[in-house]
Amino acid sequence: MANKENFAFNRIKAVLAEKHVLNQDLAAALEVTTQAVSAWCTNSKQPSVKTLYDIAKFLKVDIRELLVPTSWPKD
Repeated sequence: MANKENFAFNRIKAVLAEKHVLNQDLAAALEVTTQAVSAWCTNSKQPSVKTLYDIAKFLKVDIRELLVPTSWPKD
């Protein structure tokens, strides 16, 4: 069986904390369940691009702040 690693694709939990916004507030604003927000915050599920846009708009942040930055080796 393959070893399943946990990867962080989004920074929603961190940005919510930085903005002092509760999961419940985001859920209410987006009309989704708190379970959905919790799954995004733990990176067990990922929001759609449209939902990421809506989250960024609600939090008044650049959408890129919600994603873990990537870096690629230079050739």
